[in-house]
Amino acid sequence: MTAFTSTALQYSSTSYLQSWVPSIEGTRDHNSWCVRVRSYKPTSQRFHQQNIARGLTIQSAATKQAKTPAEEEWKVKRELLLQKRVKSVEPKEALRLQKENKFVILDVRPEAEFKEAHPADAINVQIYRLIKEWTAWDIARRAAFAFFGIFSGTEENPEFIKSIEEKLDKNAKIIVACSAGGTMKPTQNLPEGQQSRSLIAAYLLVLNGYANVFHLEGGLYRWFKEDLPTVSEE
Repeated sequence: MTAFTSTALQYSSTSYLQSWVPSIEGTRDHNSWCVRVRSYKPTSQRFHQQNIARGLTIQSAATKQAKTPAEEEWKVKRELLLQKRVKSVEPKEALRLQKENKFVILDVRPEAEFKEAHPADAINVQIYRLIKEWTAWDIARRAAFAFFGIFSGTEENPEFIKSIEEKLDKNAKIIVACSAGGTMKPTQNLPEGQQSRSLIAAYLLVLNGYANVFHLEGGLYRWFKEDLPTVSEE
């Protein structure tokens, strides 16, 4: 007997997915989109539904996944970053600190972007990686993001902190960088600033005992725009 499986997905994060599943229905309210992915598989069980909540976390009792630190609310992350006195530095100041004070620029973008162009002497540990598996859950995540025209699907890199610990000790002076940078500074439209991959990475670093963490304001977009030293591995 063929039973129908329906997976409801709610999207409001900045992660990416890369391919479709058989059919998708979408609606949205003022806060988020809701995508319903339909698929069929042989089973003797009754119809069931998995609800994937904001941030794409499965909410059904059978498959619920625990929230990771990276998925914590931005307000909580920002409060800890401010408490730990994580400072944001402009690109030119970051370059000076790198040259004169032995700061390390940690580029947390995907490896392919890093190889295309990055600050000289930067190191790369990607905070998100391409989705590798093809379970029903992974297919559903890809489908949800494909609904929004995003096809290069990524997921949180579970080896992020471990990879950093293999390269940098806890006393290293680190400037975390990503493409856009985000900001902790409040504005009229963004009273709590704007989350980004580099700020998420900075949060994970201070959670894991790194004491000298800085953040690249304006991201590598500004670094490249200001024509600061850049190298390519391609």
